[in-house]
Amino acid sequence: MSELGTEIEINATPERVWQILTDTEKFPEWNPFIQRLKGTLVVGETLEVFLGESPPNGMTFRPTVLQVTPNRALRWLGKLFFGGIFDGEHIFEIEPLGDKRVRFVQREKFSGIAVRFFNFDSTRRGFKAMNRALKARAEQDT
Repeated sequence: MSELGTEIEINATPERVWQILTDTEKFPEWNPFIQRLKGTLVVGETLEVFLGESPPNGMTFRPTVLQVTPNRALRWLGKLFFGGIFDGEHIFEIEPLGDKRVRFVQREKFSGIAVRFFNFDSTRRGFKAMNRALKARAEQDT
């Protein structure tokens, strides 16, 4: 198993960050990493997620929602073809740091037989770009 993680501090309330993170219809307006997310953020539901700038330079996958804890955490599990080849559990966490300040953590746990062949550099860049964009959007009205 391999894990990739990034974090950023945001001058906003957990509620503000959560509202932006879960307003998936507006992702194309601000999110450089997850350009499109269709589906309902309910445990057990399947989402359709498009990563990247535009076809054919990105990829679509269909993860299953594992956790939805308002103002705190969102997790889903995606699999390439079927489980065990290349699975990714994507985790978003919002950690309160005080009055109108949070730490936003974005990480992914990768597992499966193909993980050792994957280069995670572009994924790390995508995480960081999304984190910066989320920070900018959350802080623009505070």
